[in-house]
Amino acid sequence: MQFIDRGKIFVRAGDGGNGKSSFRREKFVPKGGPDGGDGGKGGDVVLEVDKNVNTLLNFRFNRRFTASNGGAGDVKKQFGRGGQDCLIKVPLGTLVKDAQSGEILADLIKIGQRAVVAKGGRGGRGNAKFKSSSRRAPTFAEFGEPGESRELLLELKLLADVGLVGYPSVGKSSLIAAVSAARPEIADYHFTTLVPVLGVVSLGYEKSFVMADIPGLIEGAADGVGLGHDFLRHIERTKIILHLVDAAAVDGRNPVDDFKKINVELSRYSEKLSKRPQILVANKIDLPQAKENLPALENLAAQENLPLFKISAATHENLDALINFVGKQLEEIVPEVESVDAVKIFDVEKEDDPIIIERNDAAEFIVRNKNLEKIVAMTNFDDTEGLRRFQFIWRMKNLDALLKARGIKEGTSVHIGGLEFEWHE
Repeated sequence: MQFIDRGKIFVRAGDGGNGKSSFRREKFVPKGGPDGGDGGKGGDVVLEVDKNVNTLLNFRFNRRFTASNGGAGDVKKQFGRGGQDCLIKVPLGTLVKDAQSGEILADLIKIGQRAVVAKGGRGGRGNAKFKSSSRRAPTFAEFGEPGESRELLLELKLLADVGLVGYPSVGKSSLIAAVSAARPEIADYHFTTLVPVLGVVSLGYEKSFVMADIPGLIEGAADGVGLGHDFLRHIERTKIILHLVDAAAVDGRNPVDDFKKINVELSRYSEKLSKRPQILVANKIDLPQAKENLPALENLAAQENLPLFKISAATHENLDALINFVGKQLEEIVPEVESVDAVKIFDVEKEDDPIIIERNDAAEFIVRNKNLEKIVAMTNFDDTEGLRRFQFIWRMKNLDALLKARGIKEGTSVHIGGLEFEWHE
């Protein structure tokens, strides 16, 4: 199975349906009032954690997701049909970020958890909604509100109980192959493992834990050297770290120095990660040269107050003792409570929505305000009453005074949303 841990997608929610402008026309009712119905709400784009999805591979080939638009309102105050939501299945542990700002929008860590990543536009109001004591026969209705759209970065963090770390070729792949059904590629050269490998380790009837073979880290990984950032994030959520070193120093490196350098990278990347419980595992003790390094590793374990296991992944020596110890340690660890209620995103209905006025290269004025942009998009300027209503909102927002303060001149263009207006005193 190919493991894909990143993806970039574009999502677009459905537009709201247009409101209807109509009047009641029935026999014996010569002056029926307005009866135009509201448009339906546009569909949302929703991410949902699915236990049957394990990677982000599908997003390599399908990168655009669009929900359907709401239906238009009709006569007799009939509402338009709501647009159908676009449901996107993602794996457990998916982190959702805004592609432009890098802001974390949702952290999906529970099966079935959902996050609305683009809200559908609300339906435009029909003319029946604008009837009042002073406006008995309104002719205008609103267009539907445009649905939200955004480019998202999806990033998968493995949700493993135990993470294997260490320099390349210390035997991590051999260990996970020996204790689980995982079958990673194993060879005598660095970075054989280019993607994380998950293995389920059985502890007996109905007892097991998930172990992740993280690709080899090297000095400078926290700065992105080697495979760096691509894989450091995968051990952020592990409960225990098995720190493997090559006791036989097959590559000529010092296993004690290797241990210290890797821990420096872990602490530089995340202080929280550096405090994870660690177990020092000296591998390849079946080789004769391992005896020379074991005393130094025993001293290291004593200094760091870490459990030390001397194993051979090749001959399976002491593997049962290691796995049983890890299982007992996992039972004693109190799981961290991760906040899930931070999933509410795209809340555009904010009270602190200031009006921002800028100038473009043509010395024209650009007015930025989400509520104003929404009103512009939903106004039918071909209708005289709709135009008057917008002019009233313009005055209520005190736009003339704000534009004059910025030095606007007669006949200058003003851009709001996708429309251009010509300003006159």
